[in-house]
Amino acid sequence: MKFGVLQFFSWQKHRVALPTVYERALERIRIMDTAGYDAVWLAEHHFSTYSVCPSVHLMGMHVAGITERLRIGTGVSLAAFYQPTRLAEEVALLDVLSGGRVNWGAGRGFDRKEFEAFGVPPEESYERFRENVAIVLAAWQQERLNYAGRFHRFEDLEVLPKPLQQPHPPVWIASSSPDAIRWSASQGHAILMDPHSGHEDIASKHRLYRDLLAEHGQVNEQDTPIARLVAIGRTDAEGEEIARAGAQWMVSSYANPGKHTGGGNFVAGGPIQRYVDEVVVHGSTARVIDELRRLEEEMPLAYLLAAPLSHESFLRLTDEVMPALG
Repeated sequence: MKFGVLQFFSWQKHRVALPTVYERALERIRIMDTAGYDAVWLAEHHFSTYSVCPSVHLMGMHVAGITERLRIGTGVSLAAFYQPTRLAEEVALLDVLSGGRVNWGAGRGFDRKEFEAFGVPPEESYERFRENVAIVLAAWQQERLNYAGRFHRFEDLEVLPKPLQQPHPPVWIASSSPDAIRWSASQGHAILMDPHSGHEDIASKHRLYRDLLAEHGQVNEQDTPIARLVAIGRTDAEGEEIARAGAQWMVSSYANPGKHTGGGNFVAGGPIQRYVDEVVVHGSTARVIDELRRLEEEMPLAYLLAAPLSHESFLRLTDEVMPALG
C-alpha cells in the first residue's frame, strides 16, 4: 500500500495563532519526507477556517524548499477559479523549481461562497473547469499555445516555463460524483477520490471508474489515491473519540449542504454519526491496521490518501501503521 497525506491547514476556533498552524503542518511534512510517504497533497480552500491555504502552489514551493524526495501534490488546484495560462505557468514553475516533484490534482470546487467571490456562475463551473484543464495541458505540451473554446481563445502564445516532467506532471482529477467520474474516465484521466463518501460508496465509484475506462477504450495505470479520514488512539475508544471530534468539526465547518453548488457527494452534510460509522477509519493501531487491510481487499485500496484527524493519529499512522502495511 502506498501512503500520502491530504494536508489541511485547519484553524479550529482560532485556538492558536495562525502561523502556529502552518509551523505544525510543515513539521509533519518534514517527517513525511523521511518516513516513506509518497506525497503530501495540499488542499486549496478559500474564505474558511476549515483550511487556510488559498494558494497550494505558493505553499508547494515552500514545501519543496524543506523536503528532498517527497512528491508535492495539489489536492486540488481549484481550476475553475483561475485564468488558465496563469495556472499553467504556476504549476510548471513549481515543477521546475522542485526538481520535477509535482503531482497535479485539479478540481471544480463546491463551495458556493467561493464561486460567488470569484465571479464564477455555478451553472458554468463544469464547462469552465474542463476547458481550463484542457488549456493547461495544451499549454504544457504545445510549443506555442493555440486554443479556441467557449471562455478562452489563445493564438500563438508561448507559455513558459514548460514543466520539468515531460510531457507534463502526472494529472489527477478530483471526481466525487458519478458524472465527474464519467467525464474523467472518458478523457482517460486518473482520479482522486474524496474523503467524505462512505467506504462502500467509494468502492462502488472505484468500480464504476474502472468499468468506464474500459468502455471508452482508455488506459490509465496511475495510482488512484483514495482519501480517508483517519483517527488513531491508544485504544479503540480513544480512536472513536478522535473520530467523533473530527466529524463534528467537519460537519460544522465544511460539509454543510447549504455551501454546495451541486455535483458533489457529501450526503447532506452529516450526520456526525455517519462519518464515525461509514467514513472515518478509527480505533487503536491494531484495529486501524485490520480495517485498512479489509479496505485494501474490498475497494481495492492501493493508495491511502490519509487525512489524520489529530497529530497523534498522524504519528501513529507513521510509526505503527505504515510499517505494517507499506
